[in-house]
Amino acid sequence: MLAEAGQAGAAVARFLSTNAAAIDALADRLRAAPPAAIVTCARGSSDHAATYGKYVLETALGIPVASAAPSIASVFAAPVAQGAERLVIAMSQSGRSPDLIATVAAHQRAGALVVALVNDAASPLAQMADTLLPLEAGAERSVAATKSCLVAMAGLAALAAAWARDAALAAAVRALPDHLSDAFALDWSAAEAPLVAASSLFVLGRGYGFGIAQEAALKLKETAALHAEAFSAAEVRHGPMTIVRAGFPVLAFATSDAAGDAVRAVAREFAARGAIVRLADAGGGGDLPARATHPAIEPLLMLQSFYRLTNAVALARGLDPDRPPHLSKVTRTL
Repeated sequence: MLAEAGQAGAAVARFLSTNAAAIDALADRLRAAPPAAIVTCARGSSDHAATYGKYVLETALGIPVASAAPSIASVFAAPVAQGAERLVIAMSQSGRSPDLIATVAAHQRAGALVVALVNDAASPLAQMADTLLPLEAGAERSVAATKSCLVAMAGLAALAAAWARDAALAAAVRALPDHLSDAFALDWSAAEAPLVAASSLFVLGRGYGFGIAQEAALKLKETAALHAEAFSAAEVRHGPMTIVRAGFPVLAFATSDAAGDAVRAVAREFAARGAIVRLADAGGGGDLPARATHPAIEPLLMLQSFYRLTNAVALARGLDPDRPPHLSKVTRTL
């Protein structure tokens, strides 16, 4: 896991080089015939990339983005209504989960344009795509996905930048490979001891950072056997914050924008209650170092730093992060 996470910068560079022409052509097509809605289809880490993509695409384009529930097609066999043009973005490391394939097929029959970001370019999902954007992450043998998740996020940011003709975001995406390598070297050991000793914790983000909060919580569950729950810094105020008291661990990701202000505010509030708060803050002043760049790119850099941390936490808790019990690399949900 540690070695594969460290390859993310090179993997993003390959993805951008391989897919530059395809992304530009897709962006031209989508500007000429904008979809009324965007539907994402993914599970696990790929679904957290989709959450990130929702914020990037909606803020850049103003087009609603919703997550498909795969059981609608695979369990209930419900048809998808014909109607306004839809874009379906399917994401998967393996491209072989039956419920994702069934969901994409149902939307395709209803006339949707399908874009697939898949690491296995020979997979059934990849073969179904109208536009295939291979992740180019290389072999990922650890059960816990790392570099493929980061590449999928980078791919969504690259598509949003090209589609919206956002020069600032495009420049930040181009710089991402080098910045990921720098982020992987940052020292987040200040969070290690509280997490090693924890039995439960909250992981907070907002806006562009909410998807990485989800991904961090999943990684702590699957690699370190920690009960971690991800919340938006706004949603945590609606009931869950009652749990936070003295000694309760909180890991928070704050971007340098207004969404990050909300994370910083709730982190201060929890710290005042005596919670053990560790804050990665691209706005400066956090316990964990984080680079300021485009706010939509900062979460990817924080996630890269986090992957090194969670590997260390798992090992310190006596677990093997590469082979979590009861899990397999390809999850074939129906």
